Amino acid sequence: MATLNDVAKKANVSKMTVSRVINHPEQVTDELKELVYEAMRELNYRPNAAAKALANNRTQIIKLLILEEMDTTEPYYMFLLTGIANELDKYAYSLQLLTHNNVQIGDSDGFIVCGMRQEDEALIKSLDKPTVLFGQNDMGIDFVDSNNEESMAKATEYAIEKGYEKIVYIGIAVDEPFARSREKGYTTVMNNHGKEPCIYNLENRSRYSAAFIRENWDMFPKNTLFLCASDRLGLGVIREIKEHDGDIPGDYGVIGHDGVFLDQIAYPNLTTLKQSITEMGAACARMVLKKVNENGKAQGDQLFETELKLGGTTR
Repeated sequence: MATLNDVAKKANVSKMTVSRVINHPEQVTDELKELVYEAMRELNYRPNAAAKALANNRTQIIKLLILEEMDTTEPYYMFLLTGIANELDKYAYSLQLLTHNNVQIGDSDGFIVCGMRQEDEALIKSLDKPTVLFGQNDMGIDFVDSNNEESMAKATEYAIEKGYEKIVYIGIAVDEPFARSREKGYTTVMNNHGKEPCIYNLENRSRYSAAFIRENWDMFPKNTLFLCASDRLGLGVIREIKEHDGDIPGDYGVIGHDGVFLDQIAYPNLTTLKQSITEMGAACARMVLKKVNENGKAQGDQLFETELKLGGTTR
């Protein structure tokens, strides 16, 4: 079984440096950390989590609190959990998944919270350990998210470039920062091009977007693109356009947002704004650990750019 000394020799550093990488990674350069991590991987060296926790007066546990209902039909949260867990594992940390009713059961070093809404502010601010949110917020709490405004701006520019005369925005009917930012990205670009924004907000279910298209079909002439705030909404739009024998992408275009799974099961495959969910999960883990190591010091926010992933629903 590999020892700390073996890792030090393999990485060509001192035992003290290896110990510092394991116990206080914030004090070590990225280059040194990578040398040590590579040696640990090659030797299959696993730090003693109990010893590390005792040495640092830590639990080596980060709690993940999910405040929205998880849809088991799509792997959004699986990608997120993978990113968080794999990153925490590099620092010998464990991940504990919470529900509303067991938030304060057991100890931890910090919290990652996702799926929150404005009404959850009191609960989040009652958490007694360093906390990071997965999702844009107005609460003044450190967060990681996609650059929602730039994401929709990029898609709107693409739609204009492709010559769609009417660009309809179908948003999510929630008064939350991410929803407002996505809508703002659309309206800003439309206004910059002298085009009239056309906005409808619906519940985030494909049946509602399908019903909306069905009930208002005559409002949407050929050469219309529907820019949807989620892939779910996009699926409903595609389904109903096809019910009306609309030609996708010849006469109608559809762009979704998320790019986790639903874009791949759509036919044609949905053009979407793909989020880096796994990478953002890892960023949440790094941020909360940095906050723990800096005694709760504010970390600000980190925004990830989305990728416009072209499918068969746009020209």
